[in-house]
Amino acid sequence: MSLDKLQVIGGGLAGCEAAFQAAEAGAQVVLNEMRPIKRTAAHQTDCFGELVCSNSLKSEQVNSAPWLLKQEIRRLGSLLMQAAEASRVPGGHALAVDREIFSREITHAIESHPRIEVRREEIVRIPREGIAILATGPLTSEALAQDISRLTGSERLFFYDSISPIVAADSIDMSIVFRASRYGKSLDGTDDYLNCPFNKEEYDAFVSALMEAEAYEAHIEEDKICYFEGCLPIEEIARRGRDTLRFGPMKPAGLPDPRTGRWPYAVVQLRQENQRADSFNLVGFQNHLKFGDQARVLRMIPGLANAEFLRFGQMHRNTYIHSPALLLPTLQLRSDARVFFAGQICGVEGYVESIATGLLAGRNAVAWLRGNEPDVFPRETALGSLCHYITQADGKNFQPANITFDLLPALDEITKRNARDKKARHAAICRRAAEAFDSYASTRIYSQVSG
Repeated sequence: MSLDKLQVIGGGLAGCEAAFQAAEAGAQVVLNEMRPIKRTAAHQTDCFGELVCSNSLKSEQVNSAPWLLKQEIRRLGSLLMQAAEASRVPGGHALAVDREIFSREITHAIESHPRIEVRREEIVRIPREGIAILATGPLTSEALAQDISRLTGSERLFFYDSISPIVAADSIDMSIVFRASRYGKSLDGTDDYLNCPFNKEEYDAFVSALMEAEAYEAHIEEDKICYFEGCLPIEEIARRGRDTLRFGPMKPAGLPDPRTGRWPYAVVQLRQENQRADSFNLVGFQNHLKFGDQARVLRMIPGLANAEFLRFGQMHRNTYIHSPALLLPTLQLRSDARVFFAGQICGVEGYVESIATGLLAGRNAVAWLRGNEPDVFPRETALGSLCHYITQADGKNFQPANITFDLLPALDEITKRNARDKKARHAAICRRAAEAFDSYASTRIYSQVSG
């Protein structure tokens, strides 16, 4: 690898965004992706930017934390946000996409870019010269993970993540299932979700069957299972109490059944999976049940008695580094500044968060290549707070994080008093973030990486 080039390892969300940003800024980029030479436990295609856990890039509700982060990276020219708009499907307040179109858009942009060279090969060690961005994601190959461990001198950390099932649209019983968005809210006034209503007897039977179902064991026996709290398997949620599911992913609030005019006892929501509307995923229903038991239990959901499963829920091992001890806020390795980390391997959780760190790593790598100081966005911004968390969090209790308002600095007391409720406080946080973003971007970010 020439010293005047950037090497990006990993063709997922973070890697593609990093490669695109660096190339758009004028750098020559080599993007390494090991698929199809070597497969992973979760990916099904060889395309770039493949989504595996969900087709949702979270809330588009104005003044929500995910919306704020997406607004910031949109303003910085995110390739993947453009791909999301081109592949969007109905999802209520969520930015849901057609996975195939989304990935196809990204793959075309990467492969057709004149300053990006794609190499399909497994990288088993961190490059020892030149600038490298490691965006290998939660399924980093064993050989590379071992090399990362050797370079950083730290133990690897693992947690388990899961994938929601997908059912064929024509196998859903629409005489039972009804269309509705929670509290009648949707971005375009349409009812984007299908809702499977439970009465108490049906719910109790479902939970009992779920508790008795057999789950797969971890592939690597010595690994300690540490579920990410924001993405628990439904069987794990059920073990925490019989009513936990109906106050979590099966919460019926705001979803009156048109047949009764009342909220069901519990509900499972289905979200459109693609633009053809011929498949739906079970929202928040990631699990690690054996496929036979999974089919039997999930067909107990009202309206899914004859469900055809296009994909079953799965669980796979995720790998991430101990970023508070290892990374600078610029996403550079403290011990070797020419190495950047981005995506879930650096300790963020979620698609948009991975895209955001890829965007920053790509821009900062170009800045460093040109002898400029890499960017650290203000703490008041979503980008700044996300990077602050993963690099400054309490090392003893560090766990991957989604973007939430808890990561951003608290409002001053005067602003708090003037904000009447949580909605007003969130709006104030977003206004403050926009002001900080504008001030910083106007003086640094565009001029620094252009050309």
